Amino acid sequence: MEVKNYLLGYDKMYIMQDTDMFNFSLDSVLLPNFVTLNSSVKKIMDIGCGNAPIPLILSTKTKANIIGVEIQKQVYDLACKSVEINNLTEQITILNEDVNRLYQNMESDSLDVITCNPPFFKVSDDSKLNKNDYKTIARHEVKLNLDDIFKIARKLLKNNGNIAIVHRPDRLIEIIDIMRKYNIEPKRVQFVYPKQDRDANILLIEGTKNGKSGIKIEPPIYTHGDDDQYTDQIKKYFE
Repeated sequence: MEVKNYLLGYDKMYIMQDTDMFNFSLDSVLLPNFVTLNSSVKKIMDIGCGNAPIPLILSTKTKANIIGVEIQKQVYDLACKSVEINNLTEQITILNEDVNRLYQNMESDSLDVITCNPPFFKVSDDSKLNKNDYKTIARHEVKLNLDDIFKIARKLLKNNGNIAIVHRPDRLIEIIDIMRKYNIEPKRVQFVYPKQDRDANILLIEGTKNGKSGIKIEPPIYTHGDDDQYTDQIKKYFE
């Protein structure tokens, strides 16, 4: 069932969701607040945009044109409705495309920034998955993997353009290796912890196309306090 919800604490901003699908998560709030944005950023692509939480939040931070790409038609329809109800059709364009085909016909060196909240889980020959199921596509690398993402970034990003993704900390080394394979130099990393005494469960990482070597480890983010409520670090994203 489709429902219209407030986009967290963003003033008078709404998002369309389907109760039978994934609702957007904290990952989709952290990423647009992590990625580097400045006045020179004119064109952004969000790969696998879902129902468009990242493009919507980005629109509160930049005047750049934003393209969201979503392969699943039902989810794409929700994204379009989310953009329309917020009167953002002049700034945000949603495409119902397989980005692995789409990018091949796009102009090289045409984007300033790419964001992506990708599927987190690898698929093996033994994986018993319905590869057309929307939950499988969202969770597992059946339509999009890390190699695809950074191959696309190498072609589409301008020189010194940035790509930022949210992922799982246990894949950090693999992510860095694949970034460098495609001339994306890792520049910023931030770990997100559920509480101060827990292991990190979210990784934010940003790389620069043909960037100089040297990486910055940002201060940690703790999502919950001992009272199990969101910390002030997280609440500031909802103001």
